Amino acid sequence: QVQLVESGGGLVQAGGSLRLSCAASGRTFSSVNMGWFRQAPGKEREFVAAISWSGGSTLQADFVKGRFTISRDNAKNTVYLQMNSLKPEETAVYYCAAGRAAAPRQSGYEYDYWGQGTQVTVSS
Repeated sequence: QVQLVESGGGLVQAGGSLRLSCAASGRTFSSVNMGWFRQAPGKEREFVAAISWSGGSTLQADFVKGRFTISRDNAKNTVYLQMNSLKPEETAVYYCAAGRAAAPRQSGYEYDYWGQGTQVTVSS
């Protein structure tokens, strides 16, 4: 069992930065892949980035490449999403998720545990 709690969301101006954190409880954190997803009002949830259990492999959506970075610290049971050059259309609730697939995945169906989400609002 893995419980996830996101933090770090808030209000930021376009072009600004935020770092999201996702703290996990449970002894199996270091053996699961972690992902970040987001869901804007009226839209479907979409994949943002994922990282393997070791941190050695990452996957990112095309629209965040070069701007967002996913990382993890297994000693702290925490995964991070550094977001730079934010755009107003990236306003959404951001969720972290944990999964046991063999490698980081883009599909939400590959993740077994989800956090409650943290709101990110980017003003123009």
